Amino acid sequence: MGIHVIKMPDIGEGIAEVELVGWHVKVGDTVAEDQPLADVMTDKATVEIPSPVVGRVVALGGEVGQVMAVGGELIRLEVEGEGNVKGEAAAQPPQAATAAPAPAASAPAAESTPAKADKTPAGGVAGQIAASLQPAAAAPQAPSAPASRPAAARQSPAAARQPGEKPLASPAVRKRAWDLGIELRYVHGSGPAGRVMHEDLDAYLQGQGAVTTARGPAYAERNDEEQVPVIGLRRKIAQKMAESKRRIPHFSYVEEIDVTELEDLRASLNAKFGESRGKLTLLPLLARAMVIALRDFPQINARYDDEAGQVTRYGAVHIGIATQSDGGLMVPVMRHAETRDLWSMAAEIGRLAQAVRAGSAGRDELSGSTITITSLGPLGGIVTTPVINHPEVGIVGVNRIVERPAFRNGAVVARKLMNLSSSFDHRVVDGMDAARFIQAVRALLEQPALLFVE
Repeated sequence: MGIHVIKMPDIGEGIAEVELVGWHVKVGDTVAEDQPLADVMTDKATVEIPSPVVGRVVALGGEVGQVMAVGGELIRLEVEGEGNVKGEAAAQPPQAATAAPAPAASAPAAESTPAKADKTPAGGVAGQIAASLQPAAAAPQAPSAPASRPAAARQSPAAARQPGEKPLASPAVRKRAWDLGIELRYVHGSGPAGRVMHEDLDAYLQGQGAVTTARGPAYAERNDEEQVPVIGLRRKIAQKMAESKRRIPHFSYVEEIDVTELEDLRASLNAKFGESRGKLTLLPLLARAMVIALRDFPQINARYDDEAGQVTRYGAVHIGIATQSDGGLMVPVMRHAETRDLWSMAAEIGRLAQAVRAGSAGRDELSGSTITITSLGPLGGIVTTPVINHPEVGIVGVNRIVERPAFRNGAVVARKLMNLSSSFDHRVVDGMDAARFIQAVRALLEQPALLFVE
């Protein structure tokens, strides 16, 4: 038997380091050739690292959330034959995995293999993989609980179940929890299927302290805390937003747009072509207006390399569509929007959103945008100040459509109004040019027939 060391491969694009966001194996597992070993995240996407050989895992080279250099040791396998490491090197596992693995009984079996959705950016980072997947020395040991305290008390109440998940409990347990001022959703359930038992309430009281109040359980004092590591996609979002705000002197411009005719047109098109061509949302119409307006404002369809001191203006309009996934905000790219009609745009926006939420979006679909649209849909609020998607120089934000009274030809009528809240890089885009660009978009949306006139 020999030792085969798998190193962090060169993923390309000049990437020197990646973040380890999930393990698919643990020490002692037998792996097959091409079986996924780990997920790593670059600046653009999550990449699955497969095993090139058959073997048994003897050591893991890092912990979830750790940033690893390309070429560094990822994992050690025991294989038939000599392996690829000899001598003392074969006897020395990576520093993060020098001790024996933690007992398997210390973590639920479900944690040994992350869910499929956690293998991708859209499914979120596999940040909850237990420390027991690493050897015991990989993380400090928590202080042991008193022997007289039930196991449930050693659980973090705030992390007992996912948001929105209803706790299981008998009527008697629910009444007792109500009388004690305890919210059951914060109590770890040790019974079958996570059912909360009376002893779980006792454990919660020991761990948190009981505060009863005549005002009811909604006013009960809480002192629990939860530490959430910022890793994986959430770390990338934090870094990207901080870089954008640090490097780019933002200024925002807000304009109100009357979209009454636009919405009437959209309803008519959907009624006539919805079944055959697909339904249109507001975004394809806005994207088409931006494509037309950008012909006169090429300095906004650009990317700024502030280190080289160079602005690159693009003829192609590659529109980033800010999309919320379970793991966080991502920006897939609708390429060559200038070549697409409304239904082609709608289909591509839908495809990209589905790919992001399903975790199947590739690196080429998540990079290369020249300007971005961001929208919170019905939650869009009245005004926002969107953060520019660095290194772009502009982002257009869509706010909520509200029906309000407005004056038309001296009469008060009901109109559908919406704000566009946009941000620009003041190093590249002057305020006057930004205002003119948004006014051009406004004119196209308020007279939507112009979207089809060439």
